[in-house]
Amino acid sequence: MRLVALVESADHVCCRYRVAAFRPAFARAGFTLEISPLPRSWVACLRLFRTLRKADVVLLQRRLLPPLLVASLRKHARFLIFDFDDAIWLRDSYSPKGILSRKRCSRFQSIVAVADRVVAGNAYLADRANARGVVIPTCVDHARYPLADRTHSGDTLVWIGSKSTQRGLEQFRPTLEAIGKSIPGIRLRLISDTALSLTHLPIEFVPWSAEREAIALAGADIGIAWVPDDPWSRGKCGLKLLQYMAAGLPVVANPVGVQADMVRHGRTGYQAESTETWVTAIRRLAANAALRRRLGAAGRILVEESYSVDTGGKLWAELLAQVHPLAATA
Repeated sequence: MRLVALVESADHVCCRYRVAAFRPAFARAGFTLEISPLPRSWVACLRLFRTLRKADVVLLQRRLLPPLLVASLRKHARFLIFDFDDAIWLRDSYSPKGILSRKRCSRFQSIVAVADRVVAGNAYLADRANARGVVIPTCVDHARYPLADRTHSGDTLVWIGSKSTQRGLEQFRPTLEAIGKSIPGIRLRLISDTALSLTHLPIEFVPWSAEREAIALAGADIGIAWVPDDPWSRGKCGLKLLQYMAAGLPVVANPVGVQADMVRHGRTGYQAESTETWVTAIRRLAANAALRRRLGAAGRILVEESYSVDTGGKLWAELLAQVHPLAATA
């Protein structure tokens, strides 16, 4: 059977982690995965949609299409799955227009209404799809992450992301500066596509690449994650935390959205909200190698058991097993 995934682009982070990573699971369920980037023009989209009649399942990822294209897609797709991993009915936390968007909300509701299944990256997102939402979390292939070097001194924090999410670090700047002033020798390894400069916290900029990110993480000591406490951020799926924990790093994060679930306080890392609690958590981890090892090992186990590609693949296989009789009669 054919499963055609309509995505932003084949190298987009969402496609890599939420579609391409599960190719073996799709194959075990009897589906051949074809990844097709969505064209920008309406005419090209309509032309592409007409070819979908021969597909058994169509998976639309994230894109909020206008009504005409939604209607065309529904007409040509025998069985339609909509997958999303952000609060896409909103603008992001940093939009100058504000978070609320009537157009985004309307388009989101229209695709959810016509999809045969809706797959969400976490429970917060699934709730927005009402009874139609099924949770399949964003997952990582932990086998590709070498474990962090246990002999390190504990002075290297790490943050991984991109220019878009790095705007959160700008808001978090006062706390980062306080960490730099309070803990001698501490530094931040920034794995991103854009550099950042701080006054009191030295930064080691590592240009992001898919080939080097796992090794760069393994060379650090403590993973950090901070997001604004708003409706957009509550929909995030915690990818950077999963990457840190896959590398065996203890983590410190503010308890917003899935970060409150993934960071088991005192077990896989520490939850921190105020500047004082952030400084205390970082100082404690930086000074105690045994603590870093224990929390990092627990985080790795959490990923293996709940957020691994194998775990997510089984959830996809269960969902697709329901598709066979439905797709054949759609």
